[in-house]
Amino acid sequence: MEQLSFLVFPFLACIALVLIHAYFGIHILERGIIFVDIAMAQFIGIGIALSFLLGKENHYLLALIFALFGSIILALSKKADKIVNLEAFIGVLYVFSFAVAILILDKSPHGSEEFKSILNGNILWVTKNDVLYAYLLYFLIGAFHISFREKFFSLTFEGRKNNLWEFLFFFTFGLVLVKSVVMAGVLTVFSFLIIPALIGRIFTKKFTKSLLIGYSAGTLATLISIFLSYKFDLPTSPLIVSTMSSFYFCTLIFKVLQNKEGRV
Repeated sequence: MEQLSFLVFPFLACIALVLIHAYFGIHILERGIIFVDIAMAQFIGIGIALSFLLGKENHYLLALIFALFGSIILALSKKADKIVNLEAFIGVLYVFSFAVAILILDKSPHGSEEFKSILNGNILWVTKNDVLYAYLLYFLIGAFHISFREKFFSLTFEGRKNNLWEFLFFFTFGLVLVKSVVMAGVLTVFSFLIIPALIGRIFTKKFTKSLLIGYSAGTLATLISIFLSYKFDLPTSPLIVSTMSSFYFCTLIFKVLQNKEGRV
């Protein structure tokens, strides 16, 4: 058991990621901007890449600056949705951010390892302080969203437009991503955002029930992934992504078969 004790903090970090990202994931799915998370995360990755290049150990300042810029861009992007497809715009933002991060890290002495870190993170090596700060940040943002849930729900579920609250939605989302990307990497964060929310939405469209199902699936997938990572010496982040994706595919197959039986 002592050998497994160091896995406690990675597991707790993943639980925090599931809790906050599944909430935002349902908003993102309802808005129909599925890839906004990976685009925003990769945009924040430019700030992290610059930190690597400049030799700064603390990645958060530049990442926060890019989170702010990204929030402004996404909050104002709705004004351009009559001119350009919003999902296409988000796709271009992603490939732009990806390419710029590569160009920056190409000039860094350890560019390939740093690029891998941005994509996959270092979830297995999170510390007690990393986890505490993550829970504190996610709790504060969660409390803010609960306090003003009518504002955020009106944006997502009623399609109302309000530039200030649209910015606050994306900025708080960006703050979450800054911490999440540093801990877990872009790909893992995208999975935590979309897959638990998708699993929940397969069974119900009700917000609370969908969240609870997503939380359960994400927690179980994380527990299995971290154990298998330790047992078979496999990279943790790709294993989490693969396991959660497998959960989604199995759930989808189960639901399709269930519907077929119901028609018989």
